[in-house]
Amino acid sequence: MIIVKEKPLDEILGFLLPYESILIVGCDGCTQPPRGLREAMTYAMLIEMRAKIKGKTNLKCRATTVSMQCDNHICSTTLTPQLEGIDAILSLACGVGVQTLVEVFPEIPVYPGQNTVFVGSQEREGGTMHEKCKACGECLLGETGGICPITNCPKGILNGPCGGCVDGKCEVPFEIRDESGKVVKTIVKDCAWYLMYQRLKKLNRLDLFRKYRPPRNRAISSSPRLLEVV
Repeated sequence: MIIVKEKPLDEILGFLLPYESILIVGCDGCTQPPRGLREAMTYAMLIEMRAKIKGKTNLKCRATTVSMQCDNHICSTTLTPQLEGIDAILSLACGVGVQTLVEVFPEIPVYPGQNTVFVGSQEREGGTMHEKCKACGECLLGETGGICPITNCPKGILNGPCGGCVDGKCEVPFEIRDESGKVVKTIVKDCAWYLMYQRLKKLNRLDLFRKYRPPRNRAISSSPRLLEVV
């Protein structure tokens, strides 16, 4: 189970005010509380109302949902027919869903509407699992081009790159282990901050790349955690 908490509406508007046509995408998967079509429609209404209060009268939102935002194929087949005329996407899923949309639709800005605060266990059989979100409770994807520095940078650097990036590659070897913990493959990964630079440059938002980010509030994600869902 994945627990999410809504971002403040003004923070979301900070992402969306430069645009006019927004697609708000819910997720019918495992997020709690639910963030499906009904919630996406509510967000659409609230965002348009808040935008008008701030003098942005031409911001229009459409609402939709997908069964699982963490599934590339489902996102592509469900959302591609709905993207005509869309300037940006607001995801109501966890951080994994946001990053999946970024990978599937690299030409469209994607922003998080939620902070992911807890990820419980889920058993799956076979295949390779890619870690996308550490549920830090302070989602930065709206400022980093939809690429998480906490998860994708081995050093978790908030203001990068670190200086160890060579030809766009990370200096820290990436080890793939089997179930016993034995290293079965070592690969060289792209530097997360290099990817962010390329993404933000494409979106003409390099101002976000240069933005200073203060230390995170680690009390939100300190382990072990017990969470009471209200």
